[in-house]
Amino acid sequence: MTEPVAARVGVITFPGTLDDRDAARAVRLAGAEPVRLWHADDDMQDVDAVVIPGGFSYGDYLRAGAISRFAPLMSKVIDAANSEARLPVLGICNGFQILTESHLLPGSMIKNDHLKFLCRDQLLRVENTQTAWTRDFQPGQEIIIPLKNQDGQYIADPKTLDALEAEGRVVFRYLGGNPNGSRRDIAGISNAAGNVVGLMPHPEHAVEAGFGPDHTGTDGLGFFSSVLTTILRGAAA
Repeated sequence: MTEPVAARVGVITFPGTLDDRDAARAVRLAGAEPVRLWHADDDMQDVDAVVIPGGFSYGDYLRAGAISRFAPLMSKVIDAANSEARLPVLGICNGFQILTESHLLPGSMIKNDHLKFLCRDQLLRVENTQTAWTRDFQPGQEIIIPLKNQDGQYIADPKTLDALEAEGRVVFRYLGGNPNGSRRDIAGISNAAGNVVGLMPHPEHAVEAGFGPDHTGTDGLGFFSSVLTTILRGAAA
């Protein structure tokens, strides 16, 4: 009997990316095969999903994520995410910024309202469990995920914010205080199809007991197990 092929999750590296190895480790711990992708390539290597990790791509020059949006591989990611196949894409921190610059997600990211870099364990509420990256959570579940950013304030016009709320596309919301001034305490959102998700906190830093928040947190593993669930459901359909 042929063994099933492991799901392949690509992790993109840009100049200035910091958390690609952490993201690859999280993918591996969830049971999928991490695939290293380079920003200047034009080959997606037949991956089943993509993670755009955190860091300071291109030094955040011009505007966070603005240069990365034009990387050759991002053109492939945009096409695959918008295709009928709806490739699952997760943007973490700088990756979230890249997704807004790429118009895969609405709104924009600007400096924290206090104008300082912030690093802390952050309490979140899971608002939407119907996305490719949240299926293994429970509605309303509270999780603790590390947060570290300087350009973490999510903004959008009132019409866009109202649409996100009405369509259930606010995926995560900050609890215990808004750390960066994001509108309506929004920590993460999705596209209409639910295959593209972006958030500022770093789930890849909370996937292994003894190394997560308070040295015990593994709440971030649910992101990566969720996409594996999504991929396997698609393969069985």
